[in-house]
Amino acid sequence: METIFTKIIKREIPASIVYEDEESIAFLDINPVSKGHTLLITKEPYKWMTDVPEELIARMFIKTKKMMEHMKKQLPCDFVQIGIVGNEVPHFHIHLIPRKLDEGVTQTNRPHDPYESKEEMEMYAQKLK
Repeated sequence: METIFTKIIKREIPASIVYEDEESIAFLDINPVSKGHTLLITKEPYKWMTDVPEELIARMFIKTKKMMEHMKKQLPCDFVQIGIVGNEVPHFHIHLIPRKLDEGVTQTNRPHDPYESKEEMEMYAQKLK
């Protein structure tokens, strides 16, 4: 499946690449949450994280940790927030977003669907056990 990410991998469209190896590539997000916001993607176009082979997903998260450590050294940030949603581009990717503690990043913009009761919450807990 052709996506904007596969076009970046093929160098058909420009990107500010910050890391690349045989199985992954990282580049700056063109619509950053903060300066330095980076996307780490697999070169193979897996749609969802659950589609990525376990050995590769393990290596991707090791790379994510190393990138987070590097970002904290190189950028004016206190921590690096990661995010994996998957519905923006149908190609597995990890967002690495440099953050400062005084930004007040305590909530996200995701929708909330609270449980109607303690019983409903326990029903979901039982399904997930």
